[in-house]
Amino acid sequence: MLEKSLKKTIENLQNNKISIRELNQEYIDKIKTKSELNIFIHFDEQKILDQVSELENDNSNKKLKGIPLAIKDLFCTKKMPTTAASKILENFNPTYESFVTQKLLDDGAIFVGKTNLDEFAMGSATDTSYFGNTINPLSKESEPLAPGGSSGGSAAAVAADLCLGATGTDTGGSIRQPASFCGVVGIKPTYGLCSRWGIAAFASSLDQAGVFTHNVEDAAILLESTAGFDKRDSTSANIKIPNYYDNLTDNLSGKTIGIPKEYSIDGTPEEVSKIWEDAIKVLEKKGVKIKNISLPHTKYALPTYYIIAPAEASSNLARYDGVKYGYRSDEISSLDEMYENTRGQGFGKEVKRRILIGTYVLSAGYYDAYYLKAQRVRKLIANDFNEAFKECDLIVTPTAPSAAFPLNQEQDDPIKMYLNDVFTVPASLAGLPGISIPFGKDKNDLPLGIQILGKHFDEQQVLNGALLLERSYE
Repeated sequence: MLEKSLKKTIENLQNNKISIRELNQEYIDKIKTKSELNIFIHFDEQKILDQVSELENDNSNKKLKGIPLAIKDLFCTKKMPTTAASKILENFNPTYESFVTQKLLDDGAIFVGKTNLDEFAMGSATDTSYFGNTINPLSKESEPLAPGGSSGGSAAAVAADLCLGATGTDTGGSIRQPASFCGVVGIKPTYGLCSRWGIAAFASSLDQAGVFTHNVEDAAILLESTAGFDKRDSTSANIKIPNYYDNLTDNLSGKTIGIPKEYSIDGTPEEVSKIWEDAIKVLEKKGVKIKNISLPHTKYALPTYYIIAPAEASSNLARYDGVKYGYRSDEISSLDEMYENTRGQGFGKEVKRRILIGTYVLSAGYYDAYYLKAQRVRKLIANDFNEAFKECDLIVTPTAPSAAFPLNQEQDDPIKMYLNDVFTVPASLAGLPGISIPFGKDKNDLPLGIQILGKHFDEQQVLNGALLLERSYE
């Protein structure tokens, strides 16, 4: 019987209650039985067993030695392809490891596969992937559900017990929202805590690596293994990484939690409002002070994000032109035609939409009206949080405005899809750490998430708050 706890599994491996080979073979067998969920873009049993053999001959005492993890297919990996779920990178095999994956390998982790995602991380349902939709493991046969996005494959892999943890990236909510939809824990660290080097870029001023796990303790362990300074990333923070697990506590007595009035949005389902109220009551009973706060520029967060992110995407994705690597169209008679056909055939609908938006807002005559103005509003949103954190230690909100919705329900309505990020985008614009934990269910017995936000580089406090609520919910 597989343990869901990464911590307990580490202990079982150290005490020889299970071997690395036995453990990973069980996960291999289980992955094979869940292929219909389309969680993995790349799964190679032999490569997993090769990793097992290497570690069996390794006498070191690495803290994640033998632990099976899933990797979002946005992180470059030397021994597995990296596609970003796009046709344009379908056959791309990196010659290097991303900073995050290299750190995990150095700690002895085993990669069981590369998980599905929205193409280039652009989406909220993992339904824009060139390799097809991922299905939420909590779905009923009669109605497949979206796992959230863009890191839906990673969230689904943890929820389906196909690994003990997974990497993800969060640009506007791409870890926290799928964590909520799949009923798992997902943490987005402070921007700059985990190096972006070796991650296929979407929006460089927003992209941040994070992790999914079954519980908060495991999130603390994995976060410590992925964080750190990297001189190859100009935005990487040169700070000492705490021992998040050893410093965990569920005692927040005397701390102050902020409740932003702007997150009480008209039309929010009753169940979502209720779990928020329940979380506040739990915190009060545990001796935490509750303070109503205001984040007045929150209402501008979504339009601001959907100007800045596409603008950066337009610039970042200009490198995919068929010249040096990746897909190249065969239908070419000139250089211009090669560019046009390669990008037209290689990118999906949502990626093209965002490139067009981004190119427009960066164009002459519109830069000042849109992009520059959005950057100014972004500063105001960040200032709102800075002022709020003078009065409170953490902020608690719902993670998403709903539970998981039926797959493809919102595919033809991009605006409705973008609204799924309404609670997560503000913290992304401010570069703050945030975590989503399961905290209740809707009328259909689907999980709902609570989001906890903290000050810059105060992941410890975020984890502590999450631990308190997790133990209260359990």
